[in-house]
Amino acid sequence: MSTTHATEIQDVPSYCQQLADQACQANQTLSQVTGQQRTEALLSVANQIEQATDALKQANALDLANGQEAGLSSAMLDRLKLDDKRIEAMADSVRQIAHQPDPLGEIIEGSVRPNGLQLQKVRVPLGVVLIIFESRPNVTSDAAALCIKSGNAVILRGGKEALHSNAAIATCVREGLTQAGLSQDIVQLVGTTDRFAVGVLLKLEGQIDLAIPRGGKSLIKAVVEQAHIPVIKHYTGNCHVYVDAQCDAQMAVDICVNAKTHRTGVCNATETILFHKDTVESGLLKQVCDALAVKGVEIRGDEATCSVFPSAVKATEADWDEEYLDLIVAIRVVDDLDQATAHINKHGSRHTDAIVTSQVAAANRFVQQVDTANAFINCSTRFSDGGEYGLGAEIGISTDKLHARGPMGAADLTTYKWIVTGNGHIRG
Repeated sequence: MSTTHATEIQDVPSYCQQLADQACQANQTLSQVTGQQRTEALLSVANQIEQATDALKQANALDLANGQEAGLSSAMLDRLKLDDKRIEAMADSVRQIAHQPDPLGEIIEGSVRPNGLQLQKVRVPLGVVLIIFESRPNVTSDAAALCIKSGNAVILRGGKEALHSNAAIATCVREGLTQAGLSQDIVQLVGTTDRFAVGVLLKLEGQIDLAIPRGGKSLIKAVVEQAHIPVIKHYTGNCHVYVDAQCDAQMAVDICVNAKTHRTGVCNATETILFHKDTVESGLLKQVCDALAVKGVEIRGDEATCSVFPSAVKATEADWDEEYLDLIVAIRVVDDLDQATAHINKHGSRHTDAIVTSQVAAANRFVQQVDTANAFINCSTRFSDGGEYGLGAEIGISTDKLHARGPMGAADLTTYKWIVTGNGHIRG
C-alpha cells in the first residue's frame, strides 16, 4: 500500500476500515509465525534500511525543506533529521530487537492446584496496535520492529512534517517482511494526513486493540477524548533534577548540563532543576547556572536564583509546568528534599526525575516519594530510553500506571492468557 496524499482519499472512513481489516487478517497469520521467522523478518528489515540510506536521506531532505518553510523550531527540525549516523542507528536498533529473547510463550507464572489442575499464565500478543506519533521518523522503524517482535500487527500514523521520511522507512519495513515470507500488512502506514482518519481509527473497537499516542499534549488529549479503545499515553517530558545539599559538586554540574543540553528536543531532557537552599551559600547553584549559560541556556529562576544569577529571567508559575524542548530551563531553590518531591509531584509529568546526592538515605527517600515512571539517582535524565535500558528501542515512554510504565519494549506489547490443563476434571 503506497502512501497517498489526503486529497487522493475521497472516502476516509472506508479507507480506515480497509486498514483495520487488513491488519486483522495479518494478525491472524502472525499466530502461525514462529519466533525464528519473526527474527529473520527483522534482520531483513534492518538490511533494507541500510540499503536504502540514500533514498531515506532524499525523502528526509524534502521533509526538512518543508519544515523550514513552515517555520518549525530548531528542536523540531533536529527531531526530524535523518543522516547516515541516525539511519545506521535505526538499522542497529532493529537488529537489537531481533536478537532479543522472544517474549511470546513465556510462562509468567504457573502452579498446580490441590485438585490436580495445572495453571499457566502465558505471554501472548495484544493483537492490532495503532501508534500515532509526531516528528521523529525513526519511530516508524522502532515501532514496527517492536510490534513484529511481539507478534502484533500495527497501523502507524505519523505526522505530516515527516510524511516522506515515514513513507520511505515503511517501504523498507514492508519489503523486509515480504522477503521473509510474511504479510506486508503486518505493518501499515496511514497514507493520509487528514486528522479525521485518526478519529475513525480510534473508534474501531473490536478490531484495533490498543492506541499509543506519542507527541504533544494536544495530540494526546485529542486521542484520549476520541478513543473507544484503550490508550497508553506517552505524555509530556517535564523532567526534573534535584540537587541535594550534600552531593559531589562536579557531578551535579555535569549531570545538570548533560540533562538539559545533550539534546534539548527530546522528552527525557530536563526542563526544571531544583536546588537545596544550602547550595546557594556553597556556590553550587551559581556554578551550575554559569555552566548552563556557557551552553547558551536561558535560565528562568525564582527569586533566590535571580539573586545569585542576575541574568536569569524571573520565572512565572507557568514555567514550572512547561516542557520547553529548547535551550531554556526553570530553576527553583527549595528548603529540603520533601519540598523538592512535592514540587515534582505537583508540576511534573511522571516521566523521569533525578536526584544528585551523596547520601544513600536521601536517595532512598527521593525514590520512595517521587511519583514518576523513572526515578534516577546520580545520573542524567537522558538515560531514560528504551535503547539505554537494553530494550533495543521503545514504543514510547508510558507515563500511565496501567498497563505499562516507563520505556516500553516488546514484552510490554503483550498481554497474557491463562492455560488450564486437567485430566477429565469436572466441578462438583
